[in-house]
Amino acid sequence: MLGPPTSCFFAALSTRSTLKLNSVLNRLLPPPTHPLTDLTLPTPDVQRLPNGARLHLLANAAQPVARLQVVVPAGKRQEPAPSLAQLTARLLTEGTATRSARQIADEVAFYGAALDCEAGPDRATLTLYCLARHLPTLLPLVHEVLAAPTFPEAELQQMKNRIGQSMRVERQKTSFRASEEFNRQLFGEASPYGGPFDEAALKQRTAQELRAFHAAAYAPASADIFLSGDVAELGAQVAELLGQWQPVSGVVPAVLPTPSLASNYPTGLVQVPVEGSLQASLRVGRRWPALGEAQTPELLLLVKILGGYFGSRLMKNIREDKGFTYGIQASVVSTALVIGTDVKGDSAAATRQEIAYELERLQTELLGDDELETVKNYTLGKLLGETATVFEQADKYRHTILQGLRPDHYQHLVRQTQAATAADLQALARTYLSPADMLVVVAGGEEA
Repeated sequence: MLGPPTSCFFAALSTRSTLKLNSVLNRLLPPPTHPLTDLTLPTPDVQRLPNGARLHLLANAAQPVARLQVVVPAGKRQEPAPSLAQLTARLLTEGTATRSARQIADEVAFYGAALDCEAGPDRATLTLYCLARHLPTLLPLVHEVLAAPTFPEAELQQMKNRIGQSMRVERQKTSFRASEEFNRQLFGEASPYGGPFDEAALKQRTAQELRAFHAAAYAPASADIFLSGDVAELGAQVAELLGQWQPVSGVVPAVLPTPSLASNYPTGLVQVPVEGSLQASLRVGRRWPALGEAQTPELLLLVKILGGYFGSRLMKNIREDKGFTYGIQASVVSTALVIGTDVKGDSAAATRQEIAYELERLQTELLGDDELETVKNYTLGKLLGETATVFEQADKYRHTILQGLRPDHYQHLVRQTQAATAADLQALARTYLSPADMLVVVAGGEEA
């Protein structure tokens, strides 16, 4: 017959339990990390359709969904008159040769899909999301929207009213006014990146102008079609139907001009009065090297350190230490570095001073090893997290195609980010982050 447990048994049991408990609850010990040394993205299948369009197919059956995007060079760069690109894109789904706007909306809704078209500075993108099994049924609608929109007069007037009302509301916000003036100053009114919204020009646009712009700019030979999701068995159907999309007879596709950007841009302070505003919105920045430049990874890392994540220099100083704002961010948009924040009107001047201080500090002080390692891990971890789904992978691939980047752009970015040193970043800061080279726009608040 066994006797009662001995004290040694209890001691051993207690020791094992304590060790186990400590391993679970000791939050002072960080989990092990492994540096990201490479990033491999799937390689899409690419084929040229009979009409000249390129079809890029990225298949992944993880979820039964599909996304079809048709990208054409039909943005502000190509429009011969203001607002043509935006109106043409928005009106594509508002009526075709055989379907009214209501019929298009009902058909899309019946299949639980989403279909829209938007135009930016450089291009327009028609996007369809749907369950993969419904894609063959919706393809004829997509084809007709692309090839035979009618731009009904009634729908055009309604769209003008909606856009005009929306922009009038936006113009009451200091954040919108600051961004609009910043872009106008940095790029110029004649640039697709800097031209402000013109409601008078919007009202002048006619359906005939939209039809002419569509005929010239929505040419299949200049289109890139990106098909992603559970689409391995659907590529042939997409190629067959969208390969039948033909340009409007007798219309020569528009020649794409390169945006004209003067080498010089204004620097210093520009103030935009906003009557009755207690808030001030700041935009600080300058022209920035294009994405294809050799030092792009290091420059992006430098921007992250300055204001590209929650623990950045600007966030720690202006939000956490000074309490001037809920958030401040530095990012690269198009070919510009933009630092943006909203503060109380009487804090605008002090905020400008602290931004200049952080710019100067990056030029004069070497980064510490811990901060550099933290930002590298954040940058690469975020990049890895942005490739988790097939649509995110397709976004990365589409970015390299439309921006004309090297095929191994993201692998290069990982390698160069890991190899960047504090001295490298300080040298770049001295070249690109001088406060004297910055344009500062303040909308609202008290004038300096």
